Amino acid sequence: MTKIHNLTNATKTVWAGERDYLAHGATQVPVVHSVSFGYEDVDEWFEVAIGEKEGHIYGRNTNPTVQAFEDKVKILEGAESATSFSTGMAAISNSLSTFLKPGDRVVSIKDTYGGTNKIFSEFLPKLNIDVELCETANHEQMETEIAKGCNLLYLETPTNPTVKITDIKRMVKAAKAVDALVFVDNTFATPMNQNPLALGADLVIHSATKFLGGHADALGGVVCGSEDLVEQIYHYREINGATLDPMAAYLLLRGMKTLHLRNERQSASAMKIANYLKQHEAIDAVFYPGLETHPNHDIAKKQMKYFGGMLSFSLKEGLDGVREFLPRLQYANRAANLGSVETVVGPARTTSHVECTPEERKALGIPEGLVRYSVGIEDVDDLLADLENALSYIAVKN
Repeated sequence: MTKIHNLTNATKTVWAGERDYLAHGATQVPVVHSVSFGYEDVDEWFEVAIGEKEGHIYGRNTNPTVQAFEDKVKILEGAESATSFSTGMAAISNSLSTFLKPGDRVVSIKDTYGGTNKIFSEFLPKLNIDVELCETANHEQMETEIAKGCNLLYLETPTNPTVKITDIKRMVKAAKAVDALVFVDNTFATPMNQNPLALGADLVIHSATKFLGGHADALGGVVCGSEDLVEQIYHYREINGATLDPMAAYLLLRGMKTLHLRNERQSASAMKIANYLKQHEAIDAVFYPGLETHPNHDIAKKQMKYFGGMLSFSLKEGLDGVREFLPRLQYANRAANLGSVETVVGPARTTSHVECTPEERKALGIPEGLVRYSVGIEDVDDLLADLENALSYIAVKN
């Protein structure tokens, strides 16, 4: 049978990485709950254990269901290898811990996800690792700091929750000039919209809990890159134990079959909603890279296919406005999650940056009246009507 090459993402999300794991004529990857895997032949057991032969030994290390999930993400990101984790933060913290040592220097941006920011501002300095957090999208400042000395450049683009954009290719060039590794958190963009490895990054990281899984029912994280780098991260993870559960891997794998469809719908809806919000009298500012008014729209247009299903906006009434607005939304879960089939909404103070103080959020440019809005797959006209209804009360107050 002739193999078809150059498949589109729409087909890859359904088929990629699964066939090798089907069994007994099944058309779906099974959930393998076994903790250990037995061998009659002691020599074969040893060969698998030391990595000379394909196979599985112990669930903390590898598992067939988990590996099918890793293979699908690997193919979608165009990577040589991938390894998974119990959560997105485990993927980030394990990857950083694998390569950083006392005396190293990290350059990153101020607008990373709150948990990531805590690693940079609180945990790494305790290990005598220097961290320089630059103004997001200030490429000149980042280039200057990288040139001073940098072992690892960490980017998140678009950022959580203000969807700021960094020019990946430009920053990779600066990092490679000093032999620094480049990590990119691609959670908001997804492999459907952006492939950092193709832009020169060394590793791409996802909180699979979000858009990859898409159904808010499974935690997970994944890292993709070269075989050499991923093998080092895998070794750190297998010893430290932040292993992805097989059932979670199955749910993520199943959710990814509709990733392409969900992404197209959510991206198109987010654009319409952003354009609606920017004209509303109750809204102070709208943050969405698809808007031509976004300060980094041209960069986003260059390195992204679509602009994604995430946007945020600030209310003129601030936190008081948030308190009035959120309870009136009928078709949005008020919860600390994103990327789901259902629309999810919440202020940064209880979602992305709950770990930060009000002063820290202010320093990061996150007003208390900021609302993070993760667009679901509902009919966009219904979502617009829901927003209009919830905002009308605030508009009347003004």
